[in-house]
Amino acid sequence: MARSDSNRSGEMDVFVRVVDLGGFTAAAKSLRQTPSGVSKLVSRLETRLGTRLVNRTTRKLQLTEEGQAFYQRAQRILADIEEAEREAGSGAAPRGHLTVNSNIPFGMLHVMPLLPRFLSEHPDITLDIILTDTLIDLMQERADVAIRVGPLGASRLIARKLGTSRMVVCAAPDYLARYGTPKTPADLAAHRGIGWTFPRSIRGWPFRRAERFEEALPPPVARASNGEAARQLALGGVGLARLALFHIGPDIDAGRLVPVLQSLNPGDREDIHAVYVGHAGPLPARVRAFIDFLAKHIRIGDPALRRGTDGKWKVVRGQ
Repeated sequence: MARSDSNRSGEMDVFVRVVDLGGFTAAAKSLRQTPSGVSKLVSRLETRLGTRLVNRTTRKLQLTEEGQAFYQRAQRILADIEEAEREAGSGAAPRGHLTVNSNIPFGMLHVMPLLPRFLSEHPDITLDIILTDTLIDLMQERADVAIRVGPLGASRLIARKLGTSRMVVCAAPDYLARYGTPKTPADLAAHRGIGWTFPRSIRGWPFRRAERFEEALPPPVARASNGEAARQLALGGVGLARLALFHIGPDIDAGRLVPVLQSLNPGDREDIHAVYVGHAGPLPARVRAFIDFLAKHIRIGDPALRRGTDGKWKVVRGQ
């Protein structure tokens, strides 16, 4: 007999409690169960899912990659259930003040144009929108929602995916006319690059040659604190930059920026998520309304590049 949805949500609730409280004993105490009973329930859940969710040690509990993904999804599902019950009971429309943080390129291109419509549909919500490429602490900054581009670190934040975008090495036509077009990653050593003022998870730009990967990076002649500043430097012919296609797609279509070394592009992508703090109680209706609105109206797909018979690059936008 198939396990009922109520039992599944109960398993999720126990698993999330174990993670939030840092172990089986603390979770068992809060649930008024025995630690062995809670441990067995998580084991049954792992068996049903066919994957290990936690690595058990004598000193601490550590989530596996699958466990982290399941934890985030379970948090959201439980929050949805609680919110649905709360709204059904009260009939309350979303209201109150909402603080949203986004990186500058994505915020300018994809979030800002939607805000008038969101506020029109939800007249009882007021909004602060903060655009910065600095990675903020949502709790410390008292932000309700943040837009994150790139890999998500392990945290108690709940994430909802909004899209995916490939990365592209590019330069302005004027720059390529002056310095030439690099043909191999080794050629980058003789070029000028646009780097970042903040640390990055990768040391160089990745390229794929045959069955192996390598990293290369042009010496930076300028560094930027955010993606839009780097784009402006690239448009000005300062040097080569590696930027997200969701950001520079219109520039490529218009010929203002030209992809280079595209045949060696490893095809890596950066996921775009809306993240928010998991709540012990129901997720505020204003937060849920905003995240659902973004997920409904943002259409990025997975844009790719194609070279036409005229030699010009064009963006092919995913669905």
